[in-house]
Amino acid sequence: MNRRQKALLVNFITVTFVTVAFIVGIMHLRDWLNKSEAMRAMEHIGQEVLGYREKYRSLPLESYLGPIKRQHVRLGELNYRAQWIDFESPPDTILAYTKKEFRSEFVKSGYVVLRLDGQVQWMEKKEFEQLLARQQSQREIEMLQRHVDKSF
Repeated sequence: MNRRQKALLVNFITVTFVTVAFIVGIMHLRDWLNKSEAMRAMEHIGQEVLGYREKYRSLPLESYLGPIKRQHVRLGELNYRAQWIDFESPPDTILAYTKKEFRSEFVKSGYVVLRLDGQVQWMEKKEFEQLLARQQSQREIEMLQRHVDKSF
């Protein structure tokens, strides 16, 4: 192999490596941005819910959040649990959550969670499912199961 062929091969390998690194970097960046945008959107919903709660002394209906959810396309499907929360519920009760799936190895899949006190946090799948299972009533589980069965 002569010098020109070696230079061409080195340039090809360099360009290929840089391109692949750039694509992988953009994928990780996209997932990180989607996660942070979902967190911001949930914080906005939390502010709206707390404002409503302060004004009317109750949680808003899910239909009240409809226009707010449509403003935040990266939030995903919001699961709002107000109908299952009573006056004695502790402040750390899960009020709303959305599942976020990512392909990135740096940004793990999980849930964006809004607590009854307005706190928003990111939770890993296993931790979230354990917490939700402790907080769900049997009636809520049955109703969710019927909803899932009807969709198939």
